[in-house]
Amino acid sequence: MKNEVYIISGVRTAIGKYGGALSTIRADDLAATVIRSLIEKNKNIDPAEITDVILGCSNQAGEDNRNVARMALLLAGLPHSVPGATINRLCASGMNAVAIAANSISAGNGDLFIAGGVEQMTRSPWVMAKSGEAFSRNPEMVDTTLGWRFVNPKMKEIYGIDSMGQTAENVAEYLKISRDDQDKFAFKSQQKNLIANNRERFKKEIIPIEIQKGKEKIIFDKDEYPRPDSTLEKLSTLKPAFRLDGKGSVTAGNSSGINDGACALLLASESAVKKYNLKPIAKFINSAVAGVEPRLMGLGPIPAIKKVLKNSSLGLNQIDIIEINEAFSAQVLGCLKELKIEDNDQRINPNGGAIAMGHPLGMSGARLILTAALELHDQQKKYALCTMCVGVGQGMATIIERI
Repeated sequence: MKNEVYIISGVRTAIGKYGGALSTIRADDLAATVIRSLIEKNKNIDPAEITDVILGCSNQAGEDNRNVARMALLLAGLPHSVPGATINRLCASGMNAVAIAANSISAGNGDLFIAGGVEQMTRSPWVMAKSGEAFSRNPEMVDTTLGWRFVNPKMKEIYGIDSMGQTAENVAEYLKISRDDQDKFAFKSQQKNLIANNRERFKKEIIPIEIQKGKEKIIFDKDEYPRPDSTLEKLSTLKPAFRLDGKGSVTAGNSSGINDGACALLLASESAVKKYNLKPIAKFINSAVAGVEPRLMGLGPIPAIKKVLKNSSLGLNQIDIIEINEAFSAQVLGCLKELKIEDNDQRINPNGGAIAMGHPLGMSGARLILTAALELHDQQKKYALCTMCVGVGQGMATIIERI
């Protein structure tokens, strides 16, 4: 018999742009900040009773190395008896961390978990491979911010090593997604996000962070990546970013950003809810992952959504809110087209998505779940579906229910 799994609460940092407000903060300190804030928000629980802290992180090549989850929980002041694990499913790392925690509770392997994700893309280092021979004159050095590194030649030969942007171009070409439609979707994301910010929607999930900037301190409490002044005219003037021949349709304006941020959720079993008098905001229903051809990685949500709906005995028509990570307009539109969902469906990213807000890789999946849980309460709806494409050809989807 499975145990019920509840999402009690969650917090996140505001999302920083590349080289922006969060650029001076290490990944482990960023993750520690949300863990500490989550504990402060849930004073009823005994931190020593937390079974595990599981964080997603996509990079792990710099200050986020050596199990950033364990480093972060210790920096946050949790007892050293609380363990921590860092997991990597690239873009879905944060969502996968939540799923692992939920599955552990469901199986009876613990009652309290902290799960989420962190990504500090600004501070991702350059790395150099060790030489395979003495006195090599051709050391390989790569930027770890995003994408392939130290590629296996067989992988390149069999599947190719298209960049994330190139895979979006592949989807656009494969499903005939026009540049005009991509820009319209991007503009709509910015507009929905502007409306949400004007009504201070994200105050419910963002924790303020004090940051030293030169001689003064600032309070960082608003996502800094959105471009509220975006217009369709401006978007249409941007050049393709990933096709050197200039014939592409994927631009910086209809793609997500390179960003920094962290998010943490508290998950609990029914017995822990009763023991600590907790008030859940959502119930974790199910999660699923699926694989697709790497060159069409943006379509990964399609089989993942179908799988999680089937495993949950639900239909797409029963889903009230759909938070789909906007890696690129092209891939979101491709998924919607194949799932027979209209582009203007009101359930889709009601407060805008990653094109406006940004996409700190390891954080985004947890952020989607937190945003969706709070949105269910705002709209007084029942079910939310959170989904995202994943590099190297995967998709992940999660369903939650309002409590």
